[in-house]
Amino acid sequence: MYATRRRAVAVVAATALTAPLLLAASPDPGQAPPDPAENAAALSRHLVDRSSAGDAHRHLERFQAIADEAEGHRAAGSPGYDASAAYVRQLLRKAGYRVERQAFDFVYTETRDEKFSVVSPAPREVSIRAMTYTASTGEGGITAALAAVPADDTTGCEAADYADGFTGRIALIKRGGCSFAQKQAAAAAAGATGAVIWNNTDGALSGTLGDAEAGKIPTGGVTQDEGKKLVADLAKGEVKVSLEIREFREERTTHNVVAETAGGDAARTVMLGAHLDSVTDGPGINDNGSGAAGLLEVALKLAASGRTPANKLRFAWWSAEENGLLGSEAYLTQLPAAQREKIALYLNFDMIASPNGAQFVLDGDDSDGEGEGPGPAGSDLLERDINAFLDGEGKPHTGTDFTGRSDYGPFIEAGIPSGGTDTGAEGIKTAAEAETYGGKAGVAYDPCYHAACDDLDIGTGHFDTNIDVIAHLVGTYAYDLGSLPRRAPAAPATGEPRGGGAVREGHTHGVTG
Repeated sequence: MYATRRRAVAVVAATALTAPLLLAASPDPGQAPPDPAENAAALSRHLVDRSSAGDAHRHLERFQAIADEAEGHRAAGSPGYDASAAYVRQLLRKAGYRVERQAFDFVYTETRDEKFSVVSPAPREVSIRAMTYTASTGEGGITAALAAVPADDTTGCEAADYADGFTGRIALIKRGGCSFAQKQAAAAAAGATGAVIWNNTDGALSGTLGDAEAGKIPTGGVTQDEGKKLVADLAKGEVKVSLEIREFREERTTHNVVAETAGGDAARTVMLGAHLDSVTDGPGINDNGSGAAGLLEVALKLAASGRTPANKLRFAWWSAEENGLLGSEAYLTQLPAAQREKIALYLNFDMIASPNGAQFVLDGDDSDGEGEGPGPAGSDLLERDINAFLDGEGKPHTGTDFTGRSDYGPFIEAGIPSGGTDTGAEGIKTAAEAETYGGKAGVAYDPCYHAACDDLDIGTGHFDTNIDVIAHLVGTYAYDLGSLPRRAPAAPATGEPRGGGAVREGHTHGVTG
């Protein structure tokens, strides 16, 4: 989801709480050690058989109830998030996991206003979404002439793009080529009073500037269709627009929940994660209560199996993903290099129950040749294993660009093999996808993405399929990493951006321009 420079996040507390050991199944004396592949297959079957959308739905119901009692959302730094995290921690401790509550500081944001309209020559309202960490207008907004940045592969990324009179105007900038933060900063340097970034793919455009200090001018995102209409209007003459974007900010503390098995080889740690926070606009049941609930249910079923994995299993529920992957970033920032090198792989699950969804698998080997390149060595094998399981279950699947714009982003920057699944966000389902997966063509995979209606009306079939994927991967990698290579010591992350391009990721609350 995100592709920007990584930013250090202060970790202010990390308290580990130790719970009883998960039980191990011991071989009879004198017997040869069990074959890892046989153990992996057995545990995979066990977890897939016992993990279901029906059982995991109880967690979604709890997340919904929490949001209903807490101003309608579960955003990081809010009572709704804290209650969600407490619920997850309580179940994990009771199940016997070692649970860590890892706190960090961040800047909480809440959109106050996001309004955009054409004033002349033909007045109309235009839907816009404020970028997280944007600068704010005053109350009532600003009215100014619109000016389009000439479109190319790096539209609005360089000072030269603003050579033709942007002073006092609102810049209209096509997405692509660099981060949203770079685009609005370049526009600001050219004298623009605001920035409107239009999508380069179907669907609404939600984004973040990635840093509380990044916002230079009020900035929001509009759809590709609306961007093209505005460009066409400008070709006929001057267009005057009104823009009002205001954001509340406050320094707050939030925390990740990280749980691991007491046993298993820590030098071959298998890590899985899902973000637990929602946006402030809604309860976030699909985004990402679904991934959080699926991961939780499989973790509980693993504990109930009474088996100690050969490899250590570590599960994470991230906070402040919606603010720019801050939770997963904080985790890796505070983790010593020697500990990072022990993480054999990371798997991410973000939005796995979209009501009009499709089954997407992160394209770790870049076999689709679209957008970003491949991930760290081993990412191709994770994609292969996910696809093989889905094929065995008779479930169709489609690759999705390996952009790093969800919580696997910091892991791939640290050189850790990564993979995962999603079922789509604001992108528009094609006719071919509707034929393959059902649902409605021409409609977003999740019509309630980042909205108040992201509630319990989920895609149950997709939810069940992806819980099976999680269960299979946990069972398999608990004992057998197969051909996944051992990781060589990695150099510290450079923090350089991964780049930007046309994407169809499951979650596009990103920073890629």
